[in-house]
Amino acid sequence: MTDDLIVTREVAALPLRADDAHKGDVGRVVVIGGSYGETVMVGAPALAANAAFRAGAGLVRLVVPHELRVSAGILAPCATMQSLPESSEELLSIAHDFSADVVAIGPGLGTSLDANVIAEFLAGFAGPVVVDADALNQIATIGSLNTPVPHRVVFTPHPGEARRLLATEDDDPMTDTGPDGRRDMACSLVEKFGCTVVLKGQGTIVTNGDRIYTNHTGNPGMATAGTGDVLTGLIAGLIGQKLEPVEAAILGTYLHGLAGDFASEELGRWSMTATDVLDYLPEAFGDYGASQDE
Repeated sequence: MTDDLIVTREVAALPLRADDAHKGDVGRVVVIGGSYGETVMVGAPALAANAAFRAGAGLVRLVVPHELRVSAGILAPCATMQSLPESSEELLSIAHDFSADVVAIGPGLGTSLDANVIAEFLAGFAGPVVVDADALNQIATIGSLNTPVPHRVVFTPHPGEARRLLATEDDDPMTDTGPDGRRDMACSLVEKFGCTVVLKGQGTIVTNGDRIYTNHTGNPGMATAGTGDVLTGLIAGLIGQKLEPVEAAILGTYLHGLAGDFASEELGRWSMTATDVLDYLPEAFGDYGASQDE
């Protein structure tokens, strides 16, 4: 499959915004995540929501366990909150009532949702979805998906999550972490699930089965908790502004790494956190936008 792909080095232009745009015009994003139990995870969905706003989204709805709504609201004050239901029908209703342009599901989710509920939501929601973290781990327990327009679904796994998604009872998952192995792994995910894939790591791979892109921004300082959640929200925010999923995935990956590079230059690689990447997104957008105007 890799031999048939078009290798692309081009990164999409930033989304256009009309002079008279209002918040409902520039992306309605739903972020589904968070978990409450022995381990509490509330920062991950908040990071994704804040990143969607940094990407230019006009409205973000955070759907988290009821116990986390206040905490999530403090961490993501520009977003609105809604309690996480248990059924796919209720999730679909939330997305429909919010007129969601895109949904991001998985940051900090733990086992808050059953795997079948996630699969049913992906099959029932007609718009694009960015799937990350624990939502990917839940899908791995099912092993397949049935989605009406497969490439509208964007998987954003790290190599460990990718191996779990590819594992079967008969075969060991891929273990080659070199460039060729990573390309093969990303392409295998596309073949198995029919999705657009963002395989994270050094030289993040983005492919939808037709095109393949290798990212060259970013640095080892980004190997810290929460940076993947920022990427999920960033891609979702760009999709919400009418970019095609693969274009948003490429642009989001590039800008995410560029923000990490700016943070590294200022703070060093050892002390960076995910919130630093979030804080440097405006500089990354500004730098890339200026380069387009030259």
